[in-house]
Amino acid sequence: MDEEIYDRIIFLADPELSEPVLVIGLEGWIDAGIAASTAVATLLETIPTEVLATFDTEYFIDQRARRPLARIVDGITTELTWPEIQLRYGRDGDGADVLFLVGPEPDFHWSDFVDVVTDAAGRFDVRLVVGLGAFPAPTPHTRPVRVIGTAPAPSAHLLTLVGSVTGELEVPAGIGTALELGFAEVDMDVMTLWARVPHYVASMPYPQGSAALIDGLARVSGLTLDAGNLRAAAEEARQRVDELVTNNPEHSSMVERLEAAADEREGTSLGEELPSGEELAAELERFLRGEAS
Repeated sequence: MDEEIYDRIIFLADPELSEPVLVIGLEGWIDAGIAASTAVATLLETIPTEVLATFDTEYFIDQRARRPLARIVDGITTELTWPEIQLRYGRDGDGADVLFLVGPEPDFHWSDFVDVVTDAAGRFDVRLVVGLGAFPAPTPHTRPVRVIGTAPAPSAHLLTLVGSVTGELEVPAGIGTALELGFAEVDMDVMTLWARVPHYVASMPYPQGSAALIDGLARVSGLTLDAGNLRAAAEEARQRVDELVTNNPEHSSMVERLEAAADEREGTSLGEELPSGEELAAELERFLRGEAS
């Protein structure tokens, strides 16, 4: 890698890690029900971590789009906190090493960012890379959240662990997609897990999706992870949605139709239970227009 590009990452530690899993939890792209960001926040709360490296903020971040946070005390400006992309390290419940790439999605120089991240992953012998995301889907809140995956061709075998979208679609991409393809180029296993969040609650917190992502991450990576705190929040969220739906006949009818469709598909193959490319594209477009509420 070009020496100048390598300078875009600042290593603050040099721990001895044993084939860690790298979890990608960058903010800024599609995250229905803030399921992915909540899952990452929960993981960082339950797994003690330290900063392994930071990235060149001036090079990757548009500070007008992601303004720093000013702290003012009695009229005195005391501090300016800049947005920061971090690579953090810690251990799961059984002592396995895990890395977290967290912070805002870079605004600039995506190719350079991919080069820097893949190089860092190789430096620490990362065995698996898993991104987290969530999208709005035609599914009822009264059924368990399904998690599906995307992966580049060399890592397609990982999709058998969770299933994938059927058909073909084209949608705007986040940095996670660029990272998927970048890791494929360096022969590293990578996939992104996507929680299917009911489209009618996609603009509100949906901890059911977060818990499903953590469970999915544990399943594909073999990590020991705790989503217990999210389950209590998930039950409360479901009760709130139940109340909203019950008080609106139109919403009640919609949920009943979604339940009937879900029950009809129960027992069919995993691929048949998942959304088609056309369904996903339609719901994603509505969500991006702010209509999925």
